[in-house]
Amino acid sequence: MRNLTERQKEVLEFISSFTEKNSFPPTVREIGEHFDITLRAVQDHLAALHKKGYISICQKRSRSIRILKSEGKNVVPSFMIKIPIINTNIQGNSFLDSSNIKSSILCSFPFVTTEKEYFAINSPNNSMLMAGILEGDIVIAEHKIGMNIADRNLVLALIDGNICVRRIFKEQTRIRLQAENTDFPPTYCQKEEIIGLVVSVMRSCNNSTTNNLDLGLV
Repeated sequence: MRNLTERQKEVLEFISSFTEKNSFPPTVREIGEHFDITLRAVQDHLAALHKKGYISICQKRSRSIRILKSEGKNVVPSFMIKIPIINTNIQGNSFLDSSNIKSSILCSFPFVTTEKEYFAINSPNNSMLMAGILEGDIVIAEHKIGMNIADRNLVLALIDGNICVRRIFKEQTRIRLQAENTDFPPTYCQKEEIIGLVVSVMRSCNNSTTNNLDLGLV
C-alpha cells in the first residue's frame, strides 16, 4: 500500500475486515474505539485515505465508508445498506417517522448505492399484478419528493395517508397514477405526493429471494 502511513494501513485493514465480517462498514466511532483514538483523528485518517483513492465516503450517511483499492488494486465495492420498511398506512406528520417503520431489510450493490436514500414497503395488494408485483412483495424506492419523473416510471405515492405503488403518467395539469390491474381504477395527484422512485422488488419464494424483477423500472 504505497503512500500510506502505517496507521492509515491499519485503519484500511480494519475497515476491510470489519466489513467482511459484518456485511457493512464500521462507523467513525467504532474505528475510534478500536484504535483508542479521537473522532477527529479518525476523520483525518479517513480524509487521507479518501484523498489517496483508497476509500469513498458519504458525509451525510452513517456506515458509508467503501473500500475502492486494496494493496494497490481496484476492488468492486461490496456493501449492505439497511433500508427501513414502512407501513403503508401512515400515522403522524412524516412517513419516515420511527412510528411508521415496521422492520428493515439489507440490500446490496448493484440494487442500491451509498449516495442515495431508500425506503421500502410491502406491496399491500395485487394492484400492480401485471407489472410483476404481488401482494407482500418488498418494493424498494429511492426517496425523492416532488421530483421530475419521466412517464411510465414506477413510483411510490402517498395518497390520503396510504402509500401505493403505481405507474406514473403526466397529464397537462395533474399526474395520473395507473395500476397494472383492471380491478383498480387510476388515481390522480400532484408531484408533491410522489415520494419515491421504485428501483427494485424483492420476493421470498421457498426461503429464497428474487431481486430486481424485470419491471421496466426506468
